[in-house]
Amino acid sequence: MQSRREFLSTVAVGLGASAVRPAWAVSQDEIKTALNGPVGLQLWSLREYLPKDLKGVLTKVRAMGFREVEGAGLWHHTVADMRGALDAAGLRCQSAHMGFERLRDDLKGAFGEAQAVGATWVVCPWIPHDDKAFTRDDALKAANAFNGFGKAAADAGLRFGYHCHGYDFVPSTEGTLFDTLAANTDPERVAFQIDVFHAYDGGADPAKLIDRYKARVASLHLKDLKKGVQVKVGTATAPAEEDVPEGTGQIDMPAVLQAAKQAGTKLYYIEDESPDPWGHIPQSIEYLKKIRS
Repeated sequence: MQSRREFLSTVAVGLGASAVRPAWAVSQDEIKTALNGPVGLQLWSLREYLPKDLKGVLTKVRAMGFREVEGAGLWHHTVADMRGALDAAGLRCQSAHMGFERLRDDLKGAFGEAQAVGATWVVCPWIPHDDKAFTRDDALKAANAFNGFGKAAADAGLRFGYHCHGYDFVPSTEGTLFDTLAANTDPERVAFQIDVFHAYDGGADPAKLIDRYKARVASLHLKDLKKGVQVKVGTATAPAEEDVPEGTGQIDMPAVLQAAKQAGTKLYYIEDESPDPWGHIPQSIEYLKKIRS
């Protein structure tokens, strides 16, 4: 692995060239990086557009160079429509987000939907805790549920993971509530998807978090936090304008990506929750393409 200084220099050169590219028409070629696995797009990034033009949006996603996407619902379409549009665009969906309540109340249906769109991973993106603070009791109850989801997923030929948010990085007996959750879940059945933006904004160091849990970190959500924004322990959400293209914010992205490579993380998803995803996503792609082993 190259040094941090070499990494930053390489990326800086690449970002200068990317400024002249059109918004979304990057390339039909698959995105190539030196990471351990493919770079995909979390479809939540385009939630404003998918309900209106599923096929057209997915075609644009493929035109940006993506081969992989991560699901986040059906956007008012049928499962058959979603799978057909993915196939027509030449996209694979290896991972799909499913809400905690859906997994709790309709596990078979949730797994069936994930499998129908081609996913082998089911990821829970949020632990419900109403408007109150997330507590150790919430974490322990969620851990028990996750162990059940993970076992059922394995029985169905799937893998299960949990996507972190900032609410789980408040102090707890085991370190943080994320550590509580990790300590009380089966490492063979429950993996993690680290959202580096939410981990950082919630008070964690995402690179150290990845290094701590290594093989359990199956995938990442990649996005950056605007410079100058003050982070606060336990922050769970952020205004859209605080989401900026990778490498332009305050997260030490080289450290994050190096930690992920060393941990053996296999899936990387760009997620853009900004008001301008079509403008930001290509910049994040170009940043990641400049990575060298």
